[in-house]
Amino acid sequence: MALYPRVLGKPLAFLLLSSVALPLAAAPQRKASAAGPVAPPPALAQIDTSPWLFKGSDIPPDPAWHFGTLPNGLRYAVRRNGVPPGQVAVRVRIDAGSLYETDAQQGFAHLIEHLSFRGSKFVPDGEAKRVWQRFGATFGSDSNASTTPTQTVYKLDLPGATEAKLDESLKIFSGMMAQPAITTAGLAAERPAVLAEQREAPGPQVRYGDAIRQTFFAGQPLAERSPIGTIRTLEAATPEAVQAFHDRWYRPSRAVVIISGDIDPDVAARLIVKNFGGWQGKGADPADPDFGKPGGQGPSTKTIAEPSLPPLVATAVLRPWVYRDDTIIFNQKRLVDFVAMRLINRRLETRARAGGSFLQASVSLDDVSRSANGTFTNIVPIGDDWEAALKDVRAVIADAMATPPTQGEVDRELAEFDAAMKNEVDTARVEAGAKQADDMVQALDIRETVAGPKTSYDILQQARAKGMFTPAAMVESTNRLFKGDATRALLNTRTADASAATKLAAALTADVSRLAGKRTQQAAVDFSRVPRLGAPGKVTAKATVGDPPMETVTFANGVRALIYANPSETGRVYLRVRFGRGYQALPGDRPTPAWAGETALVASGIGTLNQGDLDQLTTGRRMGLDFDIGDDAFLFGAQTTPGDYADNLTLMAAKLAAPRWDAAPVVRARAAMLAGYAGFDSSPDGVLARDLEGLLRDGDPRWGVPPRAQVEALTPRDFRQLWEPLLATGPIEVDVFGDVKADEAIAAVAKSFGALKPRAAGAISPSPIRFPAHVEQPVIRTHDGDDNQAAAVIAWPTGGGSAGHAESRALDVLAAVFADRLFDRLRSVAGASYSPSAQSQWPVGLDAGGRLVAIGKVAPDKVPLFFQLSRQIAAELVSTPIGEDELRRTIVPMLQYMARASSGNQFWLIQTSGGTFDPQRIEASQSIVGDMTAITPASLQATAAKYLRPEKDWTMAVVPKGKAAE
Repeated sequence: MALYPRVLGKPLAFLLLSSVALPLAAAPQRKASAAGPVAPPPALAQIDTSPWLFKGSDIPPDPAWHFGTLPNGLRYAVRRNGVPPGQVAVRVRIDAGSLYETDAQQGFAHLIEHLSFRGSKFVPDGEAKRVWQRFGATFGSDSNASTTPTQTVYKLDLPGATEAKLDESLKIFSGMMAQPAITTAGLAAERPAVLAEQREAPGPQVRYGDAIRQTFFAGQPLAERSPIGTIRTLEAATPEAVQAFHDRWYRPSRAVVIISGDIDPDVAARLIVKNFGGWQGKGADPADPDFGKPGGQGPSTKTIAEPSLPPLVATAVLRPWVYRDDTIIFNQKRLVDFVAMRLINRRLETRARAGGSFLQASVSLDDVSRSANGTFTNIVPIGDDWEAALKDVRAVIADAMATPPTQGEVDRELAEFDAAMKNEVDTARVEAGAKQADDMVQALDIRETVAGPKTSYDILQQARAKGMFTPAAMVESTNRLFKGDATRALLNTRTADASAATKLAAALTADVSRLAGKRTQQAAVDFSRVPRLGAPGKVTAKATVGDPPMETVTFANGVRALIYANPSETGRVYLRVRFGRGYQALPGDRPTPAWAGETALVASGIGTLNQGDLDQLTTGRRMGLDFDIGDDAFLFGAQTTPGDYADNLTLMAAKLAAPRWDAAPVVRARAAMLAGYAGFDSSPDGVLARDLEGLLRDGDPRWGVPPRAQVEALTPRDFRQLWEPLLATGPIEVDVFGDVKADEAIAAVAKSFGALKPRAAGAISPSPIRFPAHVEQPVIRTHDGDDNQAAAVIAWPTGGGSAGHAESRALDVLAAVFADRLFDRLRSVAGASYSPSAQSQWPVGLDAGGRLVAIGKVAPDKVPLFFQLSRQIAAELVSTPIGEDELRRTIVPMLQYMARASSGNQFWLIQTSGGTFDPQRIEASQSIVGDMTAITPASLQATAAKYLRPEKDWTMAVVPKGKAAE
């Protein structure tokens, strides 16, 4: 696949080159391995380079992928990909997960994942993270791992990759696979972190997920095989038992190394052979476990009562999972099935929008952990009347089984498929290497191939040419997909109901033939129905700014535009419209229904067009109208295409010029918030999501989740009363970034936003942005969840505004250092928290309100430890300059991240958006390299001394209700 050079702005192109060229700090000496002799790697001539992934398939192999099988059985797939430049994505997949465990081994696959990253043959304890940090990789995002029921995957996105760096990284991976450090000391250190990961998971969601597995897959291993394991088996784990699991399943014949990145595929293959060719498994290769078949044991229905979750109904029609060769006809038949599911989902969504008995309902088709092929239904009712919701959903499905759709309905869903797949073809050359590597992992897990976008699109077109997408085919597919070897159902109610099981059984078998109702036929809609705007606006000023160069444009009506015409991302155009004053326009002395805007504002329609009309209008096109509230502006956003962005801008402008105020989306937004409201009390995470933002703003009602009474009181009239003037006032900036021609983009803005009437400036709230005062004792909030869960927060006030870009970047580095130390002490050493974090939040659009915040989810008795360690770290950063190696391990990954991100247009959009009214934002985008490289141990110490002041910190703890007074 031909790849073209990316267009880089000079500052970050220089950043990429300079950061790669920086000499690495000396790494600690590797300890000599005590392992026995390793077989020498095979010669390249011994490698079988046939495309093993496509065995049994008639799908043409993607020529960009290079395949190989080593004599020891290890397979590889490598390809060149320059997106982003300099990065190489590495994935090492082991074909073993929690379904490969015995009852006594539950959690071992995941535990080995942790131990492998902790230390292995070529890396001392805890050093792998630091090695990759020195290479520029960020721990957690660039280097990580995951365990599922069927696989364990190790991940590295290596920035600034050279042959030497990749060689060293593959050497580390080879040691992790063959000889992880499964020792008494390592197990004692890592077991608490795994138990903390288990403890920190939200209890109600975990219990619901467990109930789903136990009900749907009763009688199969999947029912009782959560990857996290059990407390009993984890606490009983010994080095010998864990090693036995490793020796049985970690072997070359079960390993695949995947590389997609900016490197010669032949070099990548040679390095894989060099580092993995000598690996030998221990003993005979065992057969795969029997994952069982659905329908054997257990009741067909189950009811649970989780009061913090809304009423939920989930059903499954299950069939055995059977391996099938991944052929063209197999994929074409599956496309027919997916279209049939889309038809049902659209009808369900139409009923939900109209105010039916359910808030949301959907059907899906999936292969689950090679244990079952299933058709699944999920229903969230309005209020507590789950019986009516279940019957109504069943009625829609029964109608789809009995009565064919029109060909027009089928063609509409096909148009969506066609547009999405055609867009993949158009943007294929800018598909990220990491995504390609992840797609390969997914294909291996489900035993399928990976087809290039053009091949996939051709398969769809060939199916259309065969006439496979007919109304009759949809009925046949629907009937087949809702039949199986077992039918299961799970019901959650807010309160225990002894009669729930009986009611569920009755609702599943009740006659629903009269409930389907008349199918809604969507009328044809075209752009002639979009409200007319004025004459195209005249350009009154234009200038070129920044590097990479962008154009600022001012129109006669006051609208401004920022245009970055850069074809590096073929077929992609990013739109952002900033209008009004955002949070600054909301009153700071009373609550408002602003919270419902994200859900209901766009859905309420445009002019005479309701939400269904807008869906029809954009069918087969890549258009969007996302909404958000920013600190200093309201935001519309979309990712679109060169052929669609002009009409997308017209829709956005029409939303401001002629908003529609349908009541149903507001009612639905209220119902959605109320459905999930009890969940806020169910865990520390829920309490933080509800309260923390408002508390960090000293109780300012513009931020945080509104009180339940306010949600219940929301009316469509109140919603319109707030939003109508906000849509009509305040400045407008239109940002168009991507694969466009500058003159055409300016003309598109002129015809849309430039054609609007001049707008009033819009009021700014007089309420100042405040940070809470220092507290001697933490602010306490309580939750109703598991009594072993708590969370602790410590925050310090900083600043805000675009002029402080150097200060904000220094704080980013300071927060990263803080986070790394907190991770090492709270997780790696104390084992008290799985994922402690720290970050700096500097609002560019406000002059104040910034903060450095650290959060740890811990056991209740470890809350004091969190505060102790956090204050200890803060005091050390103030008193002692950090070492050069620690500074480098912090800054180099940040520089590498920005270097990679800057090859894409979204990076520059985020950096410069708002720059036509605040030129300092564009100026700040020019100083990224200088601001970062100017940071020294001494300057970072000065930043810590300025902000990490003990008399300014604010603390909070979320504890179980029963322990609030302890």
